[in-house]
Amino acid sequence: MAGPPVSLDEVSFSAIRAQGAGGQNVNKVSNAVHLRFDIHASSLPEPIKLRLLALADSRITAEGVVVIKAQDYRSLPQNQADAVLRLQALVDAAAHVPKKRKPTRPTKGSQQRRMDGKALRAQIKAGRGQVREA
Repeated sequence: MAGPPVSLDEVSFSAIRAQGAGGQNVNKVSNAVHLRFDIHASSLPEPIKLRLLALADSRITAEGVVVIKAQDYRSLPQNQADAVLRLQALVDAAAHVPKKRKPTRPTKGSQQRRMDGKALRAQIKAGRGQVREA
């Protein structure tokens, strides 16, 4: 299930210099992007906001701001588009409501197989003792 689309009005971009190889270009041009998205101030539905804030994701700060760094491409617009796609993927993941688990009991067959395996393992371990001379 896809979540609601993220409004670009609620996203702020800042151009930064990319890391890594790139020769002189990487020292001159700010093509990487920091995307900032405030979860609390967004127009997302409340349940999705709560699930986003509950995620154990290093991109979400303690204040509830998502910070995504995109630097895979050599152009600023491509990195901006990549950052927005990654933010949308994060929102889509938070929009998915996991199914409630229905507790079930183990079947007789599975219990019997478990006990048979334990008995076999006990026999193997019992054979590892010291050898006694008669």
